[in-house]
Amino acid sequence: MTTVVFTHGTGVREPHLTGLLAQVTEGLAEAAPDVQLVAYRWGEQYGASLAAAGASIPDGPGAGAGRGAEGPGDPGDEAEEWARLYDDPTAELALAAAGATAAATPPGTAFPDERVRALLLELAAKGEERADRMGPGLAQAAAQLARSPLLAPAAEALDAETLSWTLARALTAAVVAAAIEADAPVQGAGDARDAAVAALAARLGAAPAGTGRGPVLRMAAKPVVRLGSRYAVRRRRALTDAAHPAAGDILKYLARGEPMRQGLRDLVTSLEPPVVLLGHSLGGIIALDTLISGPPAGVELLVTVGSQGPFLYETGALPSLAHPDALPAHVPPWLNLYDRRDLLGYAAEPLFPGRATDIPTDSRQPFPVAHSAYWSDRAVYRAIGDLLP
Repeated sequence: MTTVVFTHGTGVREPHLTGLLAQVTEGLAEAAPDVQLVAYRWGEQYGASLAAAGASIPDGPGAGAGRGAEGPGDPGDEAEEWARLYDDPTAELALAAAGATAAATPPGTAFPDERVRALLLELAAKGEERADRMGPGLAQAAAQLARSPLLAPAAEALDAETLSWTLARALTAAVVAAAIEADAPVQGAGDARDAAVAALAARLGAAPAGTGRGPVLRMAAKPVVRLGSRYAVRRRRALTDAAHPAAGDILKYLARGEPMRQGLRDLVTSLEPPVVLLGHSLGGIIALDTLISGPPAGVELLVTVGSQGPFLYETGALPSLAHPDALPAHVPPWLNLYDRRDLLGYAAEPLFPGRATDIPTDSRQPFPVAHSAYWSDRAVYRAIGDLLP
């Protein structure tokens, strides 16, 4: 009787492991009734844990006296507000426009947005000269704001001073967001950002707020939009508790993975052949690495599902084998399944032609659901069942 050794992926612990094994057992039984499933529960013995109860996790802003503590109006507040603007530089403008009320403009009177639109167009023409250390993109951001349909209603809702600061923040946020998206190696700190806002606000008609980091500049440059990342920072410990098994398992395996590989070898040698290694995600990496580095006897097929083994090999991060070294001859046939929507599933066949066989699947689920949806997909079990010894 063929034995399939199932090696689970990152972060899987009880009680979820029992439910996962039940689903895999049911799926395999339908495709291959004579196969028995054995689980390699590496997470319980070798998986990552916070050994010092999370002592490495710092307190977030405003956590109280001591390291990292800040008072009312601390930088942590504005950091979250700026995060919202980096995501959508026109967020404040839209907020102001939403509160505008229609009002008739007397004949001969300039429209509220007329002057500031002209100033924005001037920045669009000469923005890169005046960007100084802000980086490229100011001219384009100014041109886009000048054309924005939000400008007119926002100008009706805000006085000239407030509108100037709102637009200055929008311009600064757009330039910073472009730098973030371009993966610029150096990003400006809050002081430089606030100084840029003040300079732009003055060019757009606001009264000079002075230089430096005084309270006037601080309040004038401070956005009014809100975002939930401050909540996330304050809940960092709980979020880390929830996320660390997955991230920690990967890091621990790459740093100290031999006990996990040896545990799999020990399990396989206790079984009657033929044996198939079936690994999901990090479990597929463990199975592949084990076969490359010290294969136990009796393994006749390797199956990886939604696994990053090929990617680690190509980037030089797979512990047992680095590109362009060939897959050792003793590694058995390799079936690799990946969902085209699973951003954590990689192709092996282009890297190991003639040694690995790829089968793309389609759970019709978006990522990250697609990474766990393999075990509800009958096509996955049919593909495995067709190759079982």
